[in-house]
Amino acid sequence: MTETVTPAAKTAPKAAKTASKAAKAAAFPDFEAFAMPKMEVPAAFREATEKSIEQAREAYAKVKNAAEDATDLMEDTFETSRQGVVEFNHKAVDAARTNVDATFSFLKDLMGVKTVAEAVELQTSFARKQFDVLSTQTKEMQELAQKLGTDVSAPVKEAVEKSFKDLKVN
Repeated sequence: MTETVTPAAKTAPKAAKTASKAAKAAAFPDFEAFAMPKMEVPAAFREATEKSIEQAREAYAKVKNAAEDATDLMEDTFETSRQGVVEFNHKAVDAARTNVDATFSFLKDLMGVKTVAEAVELQTSFARKQFDVLSTQTKEMQELAQKLGTDVSAPVKEAVEKSFKDLKVN
């Protein structure tokens, strides 16, 4: 047997969809209190809003650039500090090694003296030499520390000066 499709059978699914939409509309009627009024936004208000958005974007870009510059500055400063401290520590270890070597050499020579006069002369010579070496080492360490301070503070100083120039321009 063959089925025959009647025109009423074709429209049944469409009618069911329409009835479903009508039921939903009846369950959630439109409330005037929550309806958005249809009104035209004044052109001046629209322009002011667009201008505010553009200014906010520009301000964000400036803040983002400033933050990136500050991050780069901090990274450079920390790297400079690290290198300077490593160099300073190497210098301190070299100075300590030099002083220890000189002290052991002095003790070795002191064990070989035959008279008290030789011991006093050796001690006086060692003390004078160590004073000169210690003075030189202290001067070198001071110069290195001063160089480190200058190297670390220079980028910060430049960034602060640049910031003040930018503030004066704006």
